[in-house]
Amino acid sequence: MAYKILIVDDEEMMTELISDHLRDCGYETLAANSGSQALSFLKRQPDLIILDINMPGMDGLELCRSIREHIPCPILFLTARVTEQDKINGLQYGGDDYITKPFSLNELSARVAAHLRRDERNRSRSSVLTSGELIVDLSQRIVSWHGEEIPFSRKEFDLIEFLMTNGGQVFDREHIYEVLWGYDAEGDSSVIKEHVRKIRAKLREITGHEYIETVWGVGYKWNR
Repeated sequence: MAYKILIVDDEEMMTELISDHLRDCGYETLAANSGSQALSFLKRQPDLIILDINMPGMDGLELCRSIREHIPCPILFLTARVTEQDKINGLQYGGDDYITKPFSLNELSARVAAHLRRDERNRSRSSVLTSGELIVDLSQRIVSWHGEEIPFSRKEFDLIEFLMTNGGQVFDREHIYEVLWGYDAEGDSSVIKEHVRKIRAKLREITGHEYIETVWGVGYKWNR
């Protein structure tokens, strides 16, 4: 069965262009030209969403936040914005990647394929990681403490999984970024600091413990 890709952009020519290309790549596509139309397509359970940030009415960031209340699939932002803060904002709202306009259709389809492969690998796993009384279910992508689920975004969970799987090892931000976002990602490793800050705050609030240690001048590690 073909993967379903939801494309959201207020420019109809853009959604048609991307749809035609992705259909040629073997995907099923859904095209929406407004936030409300995009939300109506969520019942179709898309496997990945391509989302323009600069839309009238409900912009892409607010739409991303609304989408995250319903489905956890990868979200790729299309944007002409290139500042570090814009990228951080997008990740905080629940996005997984950035594609800057103008872009190559071949690059777009390559990123789509990479995120779908990564998502498929994550869903196929069935193991559980533990750190004291903290339980991380990799198949369900759930972090829990004494039966209470702690909500994390997709990338926050990926970062927890990576550090826990390699517990005790120290990784610098650049290496973590390359592992989680890929070598060809357009962002930079500064987003790792923001993700670590948010993970620490959520874990501290529920558990009272510090799990991620900063090794000054080197990077981060998970305390076993």
